[in-house]
This record gives sequence, structure tokens and C-alpha cells, in this order.
Amino acid sequence: MDLPTIGMLALLALADSTSFGTLLIPVWLLLASSRPRPGRMLVYLGTVAGSYLVLGALLSLGARLLLDDLRAWIASPVGGGVLVVVGIVLLVGAIVAGGGGGDGAPSGRLLRWRERAIGSEAGSLRPLMALAVAATLLEIATLLPYLVAIGILDAAELPVPLHGAALVGYCLVMVLPALLLLVVRLVAHRAVEPLLQRVNAWLTKQAGELTAWIAGLVGVLLINLGSGPIGGIGGLVDAVTDGVGSLLSLG
Repeated sequence: MDLPTIGMLALLALADSTSFGTLLIPVWLLLASSRPRPGRMLVYLGTVAGSYLVLGALLSLGARLLLDDLRAWIASPVGGGVLVVVGIVLLVGAIVAGGGGGDGAPSGRLLRWRERAIGSEAGSLRPLMALAVAATLLEIATLLPYLVAIGILDAAELPVPLHGAALVGYCLVMVLPALLLLVVRLVAHRAVEPLLQRVNAWLTKQAGELTAWIAGLVGVLLINLGSGPIGGIGGLVDAVTDGVGSLLSLG
């Protein structure tokens, strides 16, 4: 696995680290008490990372069973073209959704999740772990960065131990920002509270737009991946230019 691939995986993991379950809920937990208990936060983040790891292992197993067919399809002009089209749709959708505006008020559903997170900060660890699993399941439909990362790992044909280590590394990077916020909260608990309040307000307001821009990032990566079988970005531009020229000549 070369450095560009590692860099792409790290970028995807950092994109995943800004999601509802990996950053917004941890911020809520940090704000639930002036002195949060690190053990509870570690249980929550460990459950999230473990859930992602199990899901990634299952998806990787399924992908390996279909690896040859999947690689051949991606390497074909048809497969590359499909990836490019999907990437363009995701990118355009992200731009439209990201610029859609809105009043920025949190939805009732988001407020209920916040109440549940704050309520799980006390008492048994079971509600906290259930919250982590529920947040992961809620995000399955938007696991685009993780799905792309798994595809990259499978295409690299790594040995199983190295593949598993890469998945573990991805999940650790994914929860790293929340871990750093936990350390800062413990070291400078009162001084950092205004910052956490601002992060909370911004994330709560931008929750939908963050998902859109993550989709846009995945769209760019899919365009880059799919353009390879059709001659790279230059070949893609040439194909689009030729297609537009042909349509204009018909007119």
C-alpha cells in the first residue's frame, strides 16, 4: 500500500470523524458535565469504532468473495463510466444541498438524540453502548467514505492481517478528533467549554450540510477512480468535450 493510498484512507477517515455519531454526540457528552468521566467516553467511542470495524469486516468479506468480478468491472470503461456518473451526481447533490440554506434550527429528532445522549451520561454503561450502536446503525445509509475506503483496501489485495490492521487504523483515526477533544476537556475543562459550545452550535446547525459535503468528497474520489479506465481526468474531459461537440453539430 503506497503513500497516496494511505493518505486517501486517512482523508476518508477524517471525513467520517465529523459525522453525527463520531463527533456531535461526543461533544454533547463532553458538555453534559463540567468534568466528564473519561471511562464513559472511551466506552462510547470504543463501541462506535468496534461497530464500524465489525461492519467493515463483513463488507470486506463480501467484497473479497466478488473481488475478481468487481475489479474487472471497475477497470472496464463501462464500470469507470458508472463510477464517474455516480461521483458527479454526489458532487452536484452536495453543492445543491450545501447551498440550500435554511434557518439553522435543530430538528426535533436531533433534539431528542441530544436528550438521549445527555441522559446516558449517568448510570449504567448499557444505555451509553446502546446509543453508540444506534448512532452507527443510523449512519449506515451515509457511510460513503467508509464504503469507498473498503473498496480501496479490497482493490489493493492486501493480506488479511494487513487488511484488518488497516481497518483498525481507519476506525482509530475516525474517533481521534473526539479523543483529542476529551483530552483538552480534561486538561482545561472550564477554559475549553466556550469552544465546545461553539462547536456544538455549529455542528447542530450544519448537521445536514456536513453529510452533503462528505458525499461531495466521495463524489470527487469516485470521479478520480472511475476516470482511470477511460484515460484519466484528461480523457474524461476529452470525452465530455467530444460529446458536447457532437450534440452541437447535430443541432
